[in-house]
Amino acid sequence: MSTLSTLQTPPPGTDRSLRRRRIRRNWGQPWLYIPLAGALLLMVAPFLWMLSGSFKPEADIRRVPPVLIPTSPTTANYGELFSTLDFTSMFGNSLIVALAVTAGNLIFCSMLGYALAKLEFRGQRAVFLLVLGTLMVPGLVTFVPLYVLVANMQLTGSLLGLILPFLATPFGVFLMRQFISTLPDELIDAARVDGCRELAIFAKIILPLTKPALATLGIITFLGSWNNFLWPLVVAQNESQYTLPVGLALASSGQSFTRFGILLAGAMVVLLPVMIVFLIFQRQFVAGIATTGLK
Repeated sequence: MSTLSTLQTPPPGTDRSLRRRRIRRNWGQPWLYIPLAGALLLMVAPFLWMLSGSFKPEADIRRVPPVLIPTSPTTANYGELFSTLDFTSMFGNSLIVALAVTAGNLIFCSMLGYALAKLEFRGQRAVFLLVLGTLMVPGLVTFVPLYVLVANMQLTGSLLGLILPFLATPFGVFLMRQFISTLPDELIDAARVDGCRELAIFAKIILPLTKPALATLGIITFLGSWNNFLWPLVVAQNESQYTLPVGLALASSGQSFTRFGILLAGAMVVLLPVMIVFLIFQRQFVAGIATTGLK
């Protein structure tokens, strides 16, 4: 009995140490929340300022010192935006270009990523090193050669010229290759034993298992294509091919000053589709970021 009671009785001072740990943990959490709340406020502040400014008159936007809450809210900026721009045409152009570029990246980057991760062929390592090398080259370095290539193909002034150069990207190939390399080889070997060809293996086995990576690549590609400004500005020859960022920049720029009210209202309109896409695929996006590259 004495031995049993000794085993059941905690050592002296254990309760005090547990209470101290709980107190330290409870007191430590607020100090952790404070910097996190500050960082969240820094990230959300520009969005709140943009939302507030889109409902302000131009004079309130330029007021010094600035105020966050508009004194006389108005929707005139949105009305002038839709009356100034050919919004339907520009929105359609942006949507077509973004969806086409996203679909191309999902198809071609996943196919090349599968080939680099699971197939064996001559020059496989050299191709992968080439992909890694192109990741280190800034986009502005290849801007002029890419424009010359598109111009020689007589694709300037068309939506195809906005889409074709970005149907596959080195980042997309690297992302899909890293994710597919984590999939077990036994699944592919079993499918080959059953007589499946490589295209069937890719379509029926690889693609269903790479949904998180595909969602991640799709969101990143859609966001980059939707917000692309410089390439459509240079390649598009007239307003019928303008995308929303280009049309918004031209509409908000006056002869002597920038109309910030229209610019902020247009930024809110451009932001909405991206937010909707991210909210729909946020779980797959987080899963793809968390598992890509892990062995």
